[in-house]
Amino acid sequence: MRTLGIIGGIAPGSTVDYYRLIIAAYREQKQDGSYPSILINSIDVTRLLQLVAANRLEELTDWLLWEVDRLARAGAEVGLLASNTPHLVFPELSRQSAIPLLSIVEAASDAAAELGLRTVGLLGTQFTMRGRFYPEVFAQRGIAVLAPSAGDQAYVHEKYMKELIPGEFLPSTRERFLAIIERLKRGGAEGVLLAGTELPLLLRDTDCAAPLLDATRIHVSRAVTAMLR
Repeated sequence: MRTLGIIGGIAPGSTVDYYRLIIAAYREQKQDGSYPSILINSIDVTRLLQLVAANRLEELTDWLLWEVDRLARAGAEVGLLASNTPHLVFPELSRQSAIPLLSIVEAASDAAAELGLRTVGLLGTQFTMRGRFYPEVFAQRGIAVLAPSAGDQAYVHEKYMKELIPGEFLPSTRERFLAIIERLKRGGAEGVLLAGTELPLLLRDTDCAAPLLDATRIHVSRAVTAMLR
C-alpha cells in the first residue's frame, strides 16, 4: 500500500468528505480490517482564491509545489488536490511535483467516457466554469463541456463562495441549483459534472433532472486504486 498525500483545506468541509470516502472505499476493497495511510496538508483556501482571482498562477504553482513537497518529505508516495479550482495549474504542478499527482479532471473525463456521454454540464466555481482545463481534457475524449449561462454562473459562484465553502447548505440554494441543472439538461447536457468538491455536500443523494457525476467520488476511486497498486 502506498501512502496518499492530500492537499486539503480548500475547503475544509470537502477535505473531511475526501477522508471519510477514501477510508470507506479502501476498506470496501481491502477487507482485512486495515486502514489506509493518509497524510493531509490543510492549506489556506482564502490565499488560494486570492491568487486565482488575481491570475497570479505562477505564484500559485510555486506555493502548491512547496506544499506538495511537504507531503513528499513526510512520506507521501502519491498525491492529490482535494479541490477542482487549483487544477488550473495542474499540468505544470504535476510536471514539477516530487510525487505522482492524480488529476480530478482526468479521472472525471475517464468516468464520463465510460458512461458514453458526449456532452456534460459543468458546475463549480466561476474559475472552473470559465476555465479551459475541463473542456481541454474532455475534448481529448470527444466530450463537449457545457457551462451554465452567465447569470447562472454568477449565482453558483456567489453561493459557492458565501455558503458552500463556509459549510452552509441551504434547501433554497439546493432548489436553485437543481433548476440550473434542469436548464443544462435542456441545453443538451446528458449528465452534469459536480466539479466543485463542496457541490456533492449540497446535492448528493438528490433527485434531479440529469445524472450527476460526483467528481469527488470519482477522484476518491482513482486515489484508492493508486494506493493499492
